[in-house]
Amino acid sequence: MDGLIFVPLVIFVSIVAPLWLVLHYVTRWRATRTLSSEDEKMLVDLWHSAKRMEERIATLETILDHDAPGWRGRQQ
Repeated sequence: MDGLIFVPLVIFVSIVAPLWLVLHYVTRWRATRTLSSEDEKMLVDLWHSAKRMEERIATLETILDHDAPGWRGRQQ
């Protein structure tokens, strides 16, 4: 009677359970490999912020070029 339970249990633990775990985590990895909608929104927001900062820096450089013509060559 013990053999009837022991053999299927050993087969399950040694073959089925590891295969099940590997396939489960491969599926989870594939699902998380892509960006979520929240990540995409954050990426778009960061891109817009970077563009605004780039425009501000260009404006500041234009103002400094007009007000202090030699500012680019100065060392601190």
